[in-house]
Amino acid sequence: MSDIQSKKKHMLDQLAEITSSDDRYKFIIEKGRELPTLKDEQRQDKYLVEGCMSQAWLVPEMKDGRVFFYVDSDAVIVKGIMAVLVAVYSGNTPAENLSLPPDFLKEGGITEHLSMNRRNGLSSVVKQIMLYSTAFKAVSKS
Repeated sequence: MSDIQSKKKHMLDQLAEITSSDDRYKFIIEKGRELPTLKDEQRQDKYLVEGCMSQAWLVPEMKDGRVFFYVDSDAVIVKGIMAVLVAVYSGNTPAENLSLPPDFLKEGGITEHLSMNRRNGLSSVVKQIMLYSTAFKAVSKS
């Protein structure tokens, strides 16, 4: 099993233990609280995720052939959802990221109770992760 598949399985295993939507929200919020706050120099407009109702930053870094993502938001639910995403997508090769569609979020019950605005924001974050992964994959081939 690849590293990204292991991360996905680990996340799904954690989510499978949660039986109520309230507890799922608590889990998501806690995931966000576990992440450090971005430094001021990382809170640049170029890292803002377009399509999010709240302010959400997604900062990419390519190191040793792997993509790392650092996130923050002014909304605790948004930061938590981003934390779940980076728990799976950060630290992988660009090709690994591109190989994993984000349908595990639905499988884990994260998307079912989100408002349309939050689902649109989530979609924007995933799209940005894939765009960064595509760009880093192209750069690393040259």
